[in-house]
Amino acid sequence: MKMLFGALALLFLAPILARSLNPSLNDDVLGLIVFKADIQDPEGRLVSWNEEDDSPCNWNGVKCNPRSNRVFDVVLDGFSLSGKIGRGLLQLHFLRKLSLAKNNLTGSISLSLAQLTNLRVIDLSENSLSGTVPDDFFTQCGSLRSISLANNKFSGQIPENLSSCTTLASVNFSSNQFSGLLPSGIWSSHGLRSLDLSDNLLGGEMPKGLEDSNNLRTINLRKNQFTGQIPDGIGGCLLLRSVDLSENLLSGGLPNTMQKLTLCNDLNLRKNSFMGEVPQWIGEMRSLETLDLSENSFSGQFPNSIGKLQSLKVLNISMNAFTGSLPESMINCENLLALDASQNLLTGNVPSWLFKLGLQKVLFSENRLSGGLDGAFASSIENSLIKLQVLDISHNALSGEIPSSVGDFSSLQFLNLSRNSLTGGIPSSIGELKALDILDLSENRLLESIPLEIGGATSLKELRLHKNSLGGKIPTSIENCSSLTSLIMSWNNLTGPMPAALAKLTYLQNLDFSFNELSGTLPKQLANLAHLLSFNISHNQLQGELPAGGFFNTISPSSVSGNPSLCGAAVDKSCPTVLPKPIVLNPNSTDSTPGSIPQSLGHEKKILSISALIAIGAAAVIVIGVIAITVLNLRVRSSTSRSAVALTLSGGDDFSHSPSTDAKSGKLVMFSAEHDFSTGTHALLNKDCELGRGGFGAVYRTILKDGRPVAIKKLTVSSLVKSQDDFEREVKKLGKLRHHNLVSLEGYYWTSSLQLLICEFVSGGNLCKHLHDQSGGNSLSWKERFSVILGIAKGLAHLHQMNIIHYNLKSSNILIDSSGEPKVGDFGLARLLPMLDRYVLSSKIQSALGYMAPEFACRTVKITEKCDVYGFGVLVMEIVTGRRPVEYMEDDVVVLCDMVRGALEEGKVEECVDSRLQGKFPADEAIPVMKLGLICTSQVPSNRPDMVEVINILELIRCPLEGHEELV
Repeated sequence: MKMLFGALALLFLAPILARSLNPSLNDDVLGLIVFKADIQDPEGRLVSWNEEDDSPCNWNGVKCNPRSNRVFDVVLDGFSLSGKIGRGLLQLHFLRKLSLAKNNLTGSISLSLAQLTNLRVIDLSENSLSGTVPDDFFTQCGSLRSISLANNKFSGQIPENLSSCTTLASVNFSSNQFSGLLPSGIWSSHGLRSLDLSDNLLGGEMPKGLEDSNNLRTINLRKNQFTGQIPDGIGGCLLLRSVDLSENLLSGGLPNTMQKLTLCNDLNLRKNSFMGEVPQWIGEMRSLETLDLSENSFSGQFPNSIGKLQSLKVLNISMNAFTGSLPESMINCENLLALDASQNLLTGNVPSWLFKLGLQKVLFSENRLSGGLDGAFASSIENSLIKLQVLDISHNALSGEIPSSVGDFSSLQFLNLSRNSLTGGIPSSIGELKALDILDLSENRLLESIPLEIGGATSLKELRLHKNSLGGKIPTSIENCSSLTSLIMSWNNLTGPMPAALAKLTYLQNLDFSFNELSGTLPKQLANLAHLLSFNISHNQLQGELPAGGFFNTISPSSVSGNPSLCGAAVDKSCPTVLPKPIVLNPNSTDSTPGSIPQSLGHEKKILSISALIAIGAAAVIVIGVIAITVLNLRVRSSTSRSAVALTLSGGDDFSHSPSTDAKSGKLVMFSAEHDFSTGTHALLNKDCELGRGGFGAVYRTILKDGRPVAIKKLTVSSLVKSQDDFEREVKKLGKLRHHNLVSLEGYYWTSSLQLLICEFVSGGNLCKHLHDQSGGNSLSWKERFSVILGIAKGLAHLHQMNIIHYNLKSSNILIDSSGEPKVGDFGLARLLPMLDRYVLSSKIQSALGYMAPEFACRTVKITEKCDVYGFGVLVMEIVTGRRPVEYMEDDVVVLCDMVRGALEEGKVEECVDSRLQGKFPADEAIPVMKLGLICTSQVPSNRPDMVEVINILELIRCPLEGHEELV
C-alpha cells in the first residue's frame, strides 16, 4: 500500500519536479500536464501534450494569445476523455474559455474554476459529472459570461450566490437533478440573457422580481415542478424572445402583462393547469411563431384576435375544453404550417378556410365536428394541395361521402378519417396518393367494394378499413403496396377468397380479416411471411388446411375460430382429404408388410376414431394391402431363394480370388481386394445370423477371411430394380463415401432377382436400442447423447456435401460403435429404387414413426436435403427426451414434436428431458439443443438450417466461448 501511495505521489509531483529542473517550464505547461495526469485518453487525442515542450500553444485543443503566448482557450469537446477534472487547470491564469463538453468525465466539481479572473466561458455539458455544486463556486466569478453544466448528474440546490455573478449572460443547468427552490436573487443579474433550467426537479413558486431581468431573451423552465402563477413581472422582460414553462404545475390564468412581450417568438405553456379563456390580448404578441397551449384546462371560444398573428407557424391548442368554432380570422395567419386542435369540444363544420392556407399538418380529432367534407375540400387552393402532409379529423360526427378531391393532396402522408359517420364508397382517387404512409377509414359506414386503384398508393404502411360495410373481394392490386406492415379489414362484408397476392407483402406484421364472409382456402404462401406477428381470420367461411410453418406453427386458436370447414392443429380438427404433414404409421404393424399404406396419418395430437364404419373401412384397406403385398413377397421370395442357394453353393473360390467375380450365380464386387469372404460354418444368408429387418430388407452377419465381420443387407424389393447399370452406378457412388460417422459400404452382389449390399459391421447395436431398451439398465449420459447428436450431424453434412440424400433417417439406422461414436447407415438406398413413386417409397422406408418431412406428402414439392434435416430434428428430440417420435396411447396419439413445442411455449421444456437424466444434465445445453430440434422440424423446408449450420450451432452450444473449427 505504501508503494502505491508513493507511486501516485511521484505521478503528481513529476511535473513539479520537472519544473524545478527546467525553469523554462511555464505555468500553462505545468497546469495542463497535471490536468492530463488525471485524465484517460483512449483515442490518443492528447498525445501532442508533451511536458518537455516550452509552450503548449501547438498542443491539440489549446489556443494561445499571439501577443502574450499564454493559453486562453482549452476546447476538448468530444475527445472521449474520462477521469476527473483536476486542479491543474487553476494554473491557467489567462484562460478565457474552458470547454470539456461531450466527454465521459466523472466525479464532482471540487474546485472553483470561476475564480480564474479571466475565465469567461465554462462548458462542462454532456458528461457524467455528479454531486452538488459547491456553495462557494460563484463567490468570486470574475468576468464569467457563460456557464453550462447541462446533461450531467448534478443534484442538490442551485447555489444562492449564483446571483452574485453580475456578468453572467448565459446559464444552462438543464437535464440534471437539481432540486429545491430557485435562488431568490436569480433575476437580479442584469446582464442575464439566457436561463435554461429545464428537465430538473426544481419546485415551489417562481420568485418575484422577474422584471429586473430586463435583458432576458430566453427563459426555459420546462419539465420541473413549479407551482403557482406566472409572475406579473414577466411583462417587464420586454426583450424576451422565447418562453418555455411547459410540463410544470402552474395554474391560474395568463397575466395581462404578457401582452407587452411583442418581440416574443415562441410561447410554450403545454401540460400545466392553466384555466379560463385565452385573453383577446394574445393577438398583441404579434411576433409569435409558435404558440403551444396544449394539455391545460382552457375553455370557451378561442379569441378572434388570433388572426393578428400573421407570423404564426405552429398553433397547438389540443387537449383543452375549447368550444364553438375556430375563428374565421385565422385565414389571415398566412404563414401557418401546423394546426392541432384535437381533443376539445369544438362544434360546427370543418372550417371552410382551413385548406386555403398552406398548412402541412391539420389535426381536429376527438371533437364534435359535423357535416360533410365537400365544402372544406372544395375551398382548397392549389398551394395547399402540395403542402398538406398530415390530416386527422377522426372521432367526430362527420357525414356524407369522402370527396374524390382527396386525391389532389399529393403530398399527404397520413390520412385519418376514422370513427365518423361517413358513407358511400372509398374514392378511387385514393390510389393517386403516392406518398401516403397511413390510411385509416375505420369505424364509418362505408359501402361498396374496395377500389382496385388502392394499389396505386404504393407507399402505404398501414391500411385500416375495419368496422365498415365494405363488400366485394379483396383487391389483388394490394400486392403493389409492398411496404404494408398492418392490414386491418375486419368487421366488413368482404367475400371471395384471400388472394395469394397477400403473400407478396413481405413486411406484413399484422393482418386482420375477422368477421367477414371470406371463403375458399388459404394460400399456402402465407407461411412465408417472416415478420408476421398477428393473423386473425376468425368468423369467416374459409375452408381447407391452414398454412404450415413460420408464424402458423404457433397461431392462437381464437385467430382462426368460427370457420367450420377450416382444419389443422389450431382448430383441433384434422384434414381428412389432405395428406398429412409428417406421416405417422401404426407402431403395431411389422416390416413383414413394408409396402402397406398407413391408416392413421397426421402430425398433431388427435383422438383416434373408434367408430365401426371407420374400423370396417380401415380393415378393408389393410386386407387388400396385405393380399397384394403377400403376392409380391411370394414372387420375390421364390426368386431370391433360388439366387441365395446358388450364391451359398458357389463356394469360397468364386468370392475370394478376385474383388470382382462373374459367376453363374451372379456378380460380386468388393471395393477392397483385401476383403474376401471365407467359407465355413456360416452360410452367407444363414437365418441364425440375421441381425434385423428394415424397410429395405433383412440384414445378416458373416465373416471375411481376415476374421473381420461384415453386415450383408438383402434387398427385399429387388424385383423392382430392373437396370443393373443404374444399380451399380449408384452403389459404386455410395462405396466411395468414407467418413467416421458413416457406415462404410464394402461391396455388392448382383443378379436380376437378388441384390446384396456388403457393409461395415458395427458392434454396438443401434441407437433405438440404446434409447428405448430398458432391459439393459444402463442409460446414455448427457455427454454421450450430445456426442451422438453431433456425430449424426457430421455424417449427414458429409452426405449432403456429396449430393446424397439419406431419405430414411431414424434411430434404428444409427449404429453405435465400441467407442460410442455414432455411424449413420442405410443412406442413399432410395436412389436404387427408381421405380418406386414417392408415396410407396415413403410408406416403405419410414418403418419407424414420425420422422418423415411434410413435403413427402406433397407430390409438387421437391425432395431435398431439408427432408433429412427434418428427420434429424426428430432424432434430436428423441435423443434428449428418451421418448419415441410418436407414442400411441389407448385413445390418442402423442407426437413428440408437438409435445416439446407445447412445453416450450409453457416454459416447461426442462420437464421434457429424459427422466433418467434428471439432475445430471446442463440445462444451458439441453434446452438450446431441443430448440434446435424444433427449428429443424419447421413445416417449411426453407426455414430449416442446413447441416453445416446445425454443426456450428451445436458447437456453439457446447463451447460458446471457443472459436469455430473445421467440423466436417
